[in-house]
Amino acid sequence: MKWIRFFQSIQAKLIIIYVLLILIAMQLIGVYFIRTLESSLKNDFIDNRNKQAQLLAQYAETYLIENQDNKNAESKKSYEDLNQFVNSLFVISKAEIQVIDANGVVLTTSLDRNQSVVGSKNTQTEVTRALQGIKDNQRMFTDLDGVRKVVIAKPIGSGVKVYGAVYIISSMEEVYDTMNRISRFLITGTLIALVMTALLGVILSATITKPIKAITKQATAVAEGRFDEQVRVLGNDEIGQLANTFNFMMERLREALSLNEEEKDKLGSILSNMNDGLIAADDRGRVILINRRAKQILQVNEETTLGMPLGALLGITPRAANASAKGKAASVGSEALDPELESDADKTTMLQLYHEAEEEPLFVRVTFTGIHSSKGKGAGSGSGSGGTIAVLQDVTGQEKLEQSRREFVANVSHELRTPLTTIKSYLEALEDGALEEPQLAGKFVSVARNETDRMIRLVTDLLQLSRLDSKQAIISKESTDVAEMLDEVADRFSFQLEQRAITIDIEVVPGMKEIMLDRDRIDQVLDNLVSNAIKYTPEGGSIRIHAGLVARAHSGDQTGYSESPLLEISVQDNGIGIPKKDLSRIFERFYRVDKARSRNMGGTGLGLSIAREIVKAHGGTVHLDSELGAGTRVTFTLPYNQEEAAG
Repeated sequence: MKWIRFFQSIQAKLIIIYVLLILIAMQLIGVYFIRTLESSLKNDFIDNRNKQAQLLAQYAETYLIENQDNKNAESKKSYEDLNQFVNSLFVISKAEIQVIDANGVVLTTSLDRNQSVVGSKNTQTEVTRALQGIKDNQRMFTDLDGVRKVVIAKPIGSGVKVYGAVYIISSMEEVYDTMNRISRFLITGTLIALVMTALLGVILSATITKPIKAITKQATAVAEGRFDEQVRVLGNDEIGQLANTFNFMMERLREALSLNEEEKDKLGSILSNMNDGLIAADDRGRVILINRRAKQILQVNEETTLGMPLGALLGITPRAANASAKGKAASVGSEALDPELESDADKTTMLQLYHEAEEEPLFVRVTFTGIHSSKGKGAGSGSGSGGTIAVLQDVTGQEKLEQSRREFVANVSHELRTPLTTIKSYLEALEDGALEEPQLAGKFVSVARNETDRMIRLVTDLLQLSRLDSKQAIISKESTDVAEMLDEVADRFSFQLEQRAITIDIEVVPGMKEIMLDRDRIDQVLDNLVSNAIKYTPEGGSIRIHAGLVARAHSGDQTGYSESPLLEISVQDNGIGIPKKDLSRIFERFYRVDKARSRNMGGTGLGLSIAREIVKAHGGTVHLDSELGAGTRVTFTLPYNQEEAAG
């Protein structure tokens, strides 16, 4: 595997390129050199043999002329001289020279082992052509033993008449041996050049691949998040410029990643601490992000939420979401969010969530917004859907406030309409003739007066509540004795208490000093509480008013209490009590447990609301405890400002 990786590297490719270039160059040079040298050696060899044959033909011409002129014994001797001359002067290594007469008979040969051919006729084509006076007669061939030879035949005779021919058969092995030696030298030189080229290629390619490997190593480190090292710049060439550019890119990347991490931390902090829930889904409608508030609203955990369909998480179908965006009612389902929701316009739906630990439903407004990516869905499209963001807003308080507002308007309208209707009916009766009957007219006028007083009380209570809500009510505090204040309250209701045979017991902690408060408004609170206690306590019942001091809770104190106490006043009866389902709404405006009885008793339904607002204006608190059939206890606390009272 190591060698495979090496041959796949740039270094190996560079070395192979260098070696191939040298090999191709040497091959081209060698082929050209061998071919040129071979042609030159062959031509020189053949020219040399032709010159030797021509010289021998000139020399042998005198012997052949004398032989034809003197047909005696001396001619034979002259042929022997010719044979000796040929063997001594024109001897050629690995060659045979024959002198042939005009009839084609071999007169002499240079090879001792081939003396048997002397006197026989040579019928070679080259000889025949030479005897015909043709001068250029040569041929190269390969002998039966594989030896490459050349045949040359030259005519003897300087004139028109041909006296004979010179026939030379010469081996060319020396030429080819020389060529082979030169080829071996060339191959050896090529191999040496290739080895040196490979070594130089390794050295030279290392100067290129080593910086590239360093850049690759650093790029891997950057991919793993390590930015503490830089690539060494070894020169000002292209690789050096690449190293400088890489180092610059790494610095910019580190800055960008650092900025991205900061932005990511900021975004994560914003998402975690925002009051609205946020859920992000991908283009397939699968949840990829949910913040802490959304998990609290939906009461789910992140492990089971990530990856599930957004529609299933919210319990809403795609059609319901689209319908809710058009103002229609939403239904419950488990399908994923429809891609149609991913448009430029945000779409909103309202959900009601019922949790086991809560009795009342949770109202959640869900706003869907599409996420757009730069990649289009198809050809020619500029942008596509990248997912959906759902923003969850807990609007339970707003819904309750809106419901309270609607109920308040309805109650006010009803409370005003009832007396107005009564007054109108009695006035119509008086107009129709009842005015002529004094006794009946007086009764009608009395009823109209009572209803008018009731409307005045209602309007007065509403104005008072309005001032308290808008902080326009003036709280004029004065030093007040608590025991005296409670006794006066009991005196104001003594007649009603005697009529219903209800006993009242007042308990004040001994030694309690005077307190600073708005006497008139606190009297209004006490009157309201005592009046309610009398209304809902049966005859023969009892009412208990208790006043004492309690410690004020203080988070900065290790004991849990501060030194400044609170005045606590409670009004308790043993009447009919209040059902548990009505306790949480008892202080709401116009809220009545028994609406018919309360209205008959002249109540407006605003007494407890006004009492709570007055106590809050003093910086105190009020709460109610009750059990159906066992009675009710209303307790309120006020800051016990002894220093102001002393002044």
